[in-house]
Amino acid sequence: MARAIWTGTLSFGLVSIPVEVHVAVRDSRPRFRMLHAKDVSPINLERICQKDGRAVAWKDLVKGYEYEKGRFVVLTKEDFAAAALQKTKRIDVLDFVKVDEIDDRFFDKPYYLTSGKGGETAYSLLREALRVSGRIGIAKMILRDVQHLAAVEVIGDALVLSTMRFAEELVDASTLSFPASNHIGKKDLEMATALVENLAAEWKPDRYADDYRKNLMRVINAKMKGKHAELVPERRPLEPDVVNLMERLKQSLAATGRRPARTAQQKARGRHGPRSKKQSAKRRAA
Repeated sequence: MARAIWTGTLSFGLVSIPVEVHVAVRDSRPRFRMLHAKDVSPINLERICQKDGRAVAWKDLVKGYEYEKGRFVVLTKEDFAAAALQKTKRIDVLDFVKVDEIDDRFFDKPYYLTSGKGGETAYSLLREALRVSGRIGIAKMILRDVQHLAAVEVIGDALVLSTMRFAEELVDASTLSFPASNHIGKKDLEMATALVENLAAEWKPDRYADDYRKNLMRVINAKMKGKHAELVPERRPLEPDVVNLMERLKQSLAATGRRPARTAQQKARGRHGPRSKKQSAKRRAA
């Protein structure tokens, strides 16, 4: 089993469950270093003082807060220690809330919670209680010296802890401008809805791959062997020209190989049968 990045207890009410925190996501994109183009040697980034232009050693650095342009207040280790919260090894659950009450923008990074020694029964009991209730725990914890808001939820057989953003970290959507919907025509909406329904599918995350990373690794592996990489072409090339929305929707529906959903008016005509030639002639005359 992978090594835990944090060990402690999950606490709610008078209950404490020994738990371990494990990473649940990984960065799969290749990492790069800056090199000297002349001899392909790694470059060390120096810390240069803007005032005298000289390099500064780590031991001579301090942290400062810029309260206005060019003016700073210096904070010492003692200042940070005074402001720091008490380091605890607890995940303190404050509330249990309904899952659908939380805006997805609050969620940040997920971790797996596993049971510590002796906590298997309590872990299982909490997991099933959360599953039955349809709620998730909202907690606070100290991770890497920083306090985090966190959510504890059930995914399969695991308890998953996700760090969350505090309310003040979210940008208020009311500060931005979004298009109104009162100008949308009924026919346009029916056509757009038909396209959405025609592209409906079950969520299968394995279907979606990072094509850029794959191509980049092909380039890297080919260059290591002194060869030219064979890259996967873009499936849907972008078209820079602006086209009529309805025309684009019709093209998209045709590409799915399905007929567009009939409008309510078309369905009504279908129930009463096709128009007679006499009716069609009258419409043309009108």
